[in-house]
Amino acid sequence: MDSTIVLCDEKTVDQTDQVEILEAAGATLETLDKKTEAAVEAAVSGADGIIVDAATPVTRRVIERTDTLEVVGRAGIGVDNIDVEAAVNNDITVVNVPDYSLEEVSTHAFALLLACNRGISQYDRAVKSGTWDWKAGRPLHRLSSGTLGLVGFGGIARRLAAKLRTFGVDVIATDPYVDASTMRDYGVGKVSFDELLERVEYLSIHVPLYDETRHMFSVDEFERLPESAIVINTSRGPVIDEPALVAALESSEIARAGLDVLESEPPAPDNPLLERDDVVVTPHTAWYSRASRRDLSEGVARAVAAVLRGDPNHSVVDPETPWI
Repeated sequence: MDSTIVLCDEKTVDQTDQVEILEAAGATLETLDKKTEAAVEAAVSGADGIIVDAATPVTRRVIERTDTLEVVGRAGIGVDNIDVEAAVNNDITVVNVPDYSLEEVSTHAFALLLACNRGISQYDRAVKSGTWDWKAGRPLHRLSSGTLGLVGFGGIARRLAAKLRTFGVDVIATDPYVDASTMRDYGVGKVSFDELLERVEYLSIHVPLYDETRHMFSVDEFERLPESAIVINTSRGPVIDEPALVAALESSEIARAGLDVLESEPPAPDNPLLERDDVVVTPHTAWYSRASRRDLSEGVARAVAAVLRGDPNHSVVDPETPWI
């Protein structure tokens, strides 16, 4: 089988294992460095597949301008940069790697929660500026005295729930695609979105980005959280309305935020979130470990190769069940 696969993902493009898997499937590999719609459109002309990261747009225009593309491989979990509906309508299969970093992202979300709960960023900045004072991070609250709400209950949220149980934290969750009995298996209570906002001290977001979830958290949602609330986001930046988050922090409507994702990445130097002691920001790195990077490169390569061979594949993205 002779096919051409375009690689446009800096996390996996230099991975020998990925190259070996695709070449064994009879693929010739081409690398694309530019991540513009025009560049992607030109690159897929005559190609059978493309592997992309979150910053590479595979739009309706790209999809409808090619008559050779069979598969789009998303080197990651979220597919908000891919017009999945247009792909399905044009008989193009979209695959991702839904389980490659469950351990890493759940651990990172937990780390952000702990950092915010214990005021780590505030203490660190105070000490480095010459202030040695236990009061620099107050007020702090006992972790196990609060309830954590999970928005979305896919694989990452389930791993996080398991880790939180060992710390004695009560966990509830909202997810329209997961039933209450499944949540009970993880010791988690299913509630509505409105009830979750009323009950939690800690909030961890685990939903994909699409029309329904864009700015899912804005002025009203922050107002309904308690003043002691900590908000953690390791999903997608635009799920949170950043000006509303800044306003909620400034007015003490919530206490702290831990963010691995932002609306614009990298952020503008004047983004007010970067100047706040009550916000911990990491550079969209929750997915990363050496092991997860290897799993990612192998996983997306195997999924793409399977589609080219005509094999059934469990990593095919279903546009009807977007909360994964």
